[in-house]
Amino acid sequence: MNISIFGLGYVGCVGAACFASMGHKVIGVDVSATKVNLINSGRPTIIERDIEELCRAGHEAGLLSATADVEEAVCSTDISFIAVGTPGSGHGHLDLSYIYGVAREIGEALAKKEGFHVVAIRSTVMPGTNRKVTEIIAEASGKIPGEDFAVVSNPEFLREGTSVRDFMNPPLTLVGTDSPRAAAVMEELYGQLPAEYISTDIPVAEIMKYVNNTFHALKIVFGNEVGAICKTLGIDSHKVMDIFCRDRQLNISPYYFKPGFAYGGSCLPKDTNALRALAADNYVDVPVINHIEKSNAVHRDRALDLIMAQGKRKIGVLGLSFKAGTDDLRCSPIVEVIESLLGKGFLISIYDRNVEVSRLTGTNRDFIMSKIPHLQHFVTDDLDAVASQADVLVVTNREKEFADIPARYPGKIIVDLVRMWDTLDYDGRYDGLAWAPVNTNPAQSAETERDFCKCRF
Repeated sequence: MNISIFGLGYVGCVGAACFASMGHKVIGVDVSATKVNLINSGRPTIIERDIEELCRAGHEAGLLSATADVEEAVCSTDISFIAVGTPGSGHGHLDLSYIYGVAREIGEALAKKEGFHVVAIRSTVMPGTNRKVTEIIAEASGKIPGEDFAVVSNPEFLREGTSVRDFMNPPLTLVGTDSPRAAAVMEELYGQLPAEYISTDIPVAEIMKYVNNTFHALKIVFGNEVGAICKTLGIDSHKVMDIFCRDRQLNISPYYFKPGFAYGGSCLPKDTNALRALAADNYVDVPVINHIEKSNAVHRDRALDLIMAQGKRKIGVLGLSFKAGTDDLRCSPIVEVIESLLGKGFLISIYDRNVEVSRLTGTNRDFIMSKIPHLQHFVTDDLDAVASQADVLVVTNREKEFADIPARYPGKIIVDLVRMWDTLDYDGRYDGLAWAPVNTNPAQSAETERDFCKCRF
């Protein structure tokens, strides 16, 4: 393919050299005459392992060149990558002026080009940038998005020092697009790389780099806090974390990484608090570990706010235990939510076939009776009874018997705390706790008649 890459800094230079090594013809574009001259003499604009050899080979093969002429680059290529800088402010916001400036230049050049053109945003940008870039190019070119051109989001996952290896052996290739034609072009471009190719929604692709890097930062901080605690106790922290990382079933795995309801149960709250206490007893400051429970409580409050926002007083809670398939009510986060709702005057009914209050004993019974002494008046194993008297059904765990709730009880408002449904065409109203509504039915946007005034509580 013929490729133009705008911005010959770190990401742009690596991309240009690697694409050329794959047999594509690449034109780099930059306002810096120095960078253009370096590429045109077969030399890289950065210092990085293996990059010098790739630039030399690409130049000698006639596959790698550079220019400052935007029109020349756009009109002679099929794909234009935007890889210019997005410097950050002290408050975390990004300066996207370089992105938007390049987009306008590409648009002006596209006005003079025939044929479909793909613009790929390689720079790290916030969600919404793709839409703005599309608008700028459409305005500058006079052409129609989806018909004459398409803007895709294609974030890079490169580490300095190993960027060439990372480019050629990525963990995955991610492209966000709403254009089937552009998706086909990008899949063909990356087809020879030994990695899974993922085509997804544009906003998903735009946010991924931030999610990845924030988690990488969190891992470093968590490991360091564990190390600080271990040091005061004379424990080898590297042995601890080595064993931690060997657990690929829970610790290093997709488990626990799906957005849903707050955690509960007998282990996570108790053991997290115990580790915090151990750190405090040894005068070790561990800000991340100390704020885990606070973050969990904030998420629990989000569920409360979401339920109240539905504007109905009759609430049916489906599931009381902290997760499916158990009757363990200790530290179940929904118990705290129910307690708050009762205090605010909501009418509550609860269904849980695993929980019969009359049979609760020991710690389980003590916990519930200390939280909601009259729980037996609200809990039943009759799902129909709960659903018939409730206006809002709150799904709190992923019991299989809840799968057909929308079909069994049409017209009920559903508040989903666990992403019970990935897709849902439902003629009532649906809202998820930590994800956008999946309901595509027009009724989703219909105004709901509220049966209480917020200010009453």
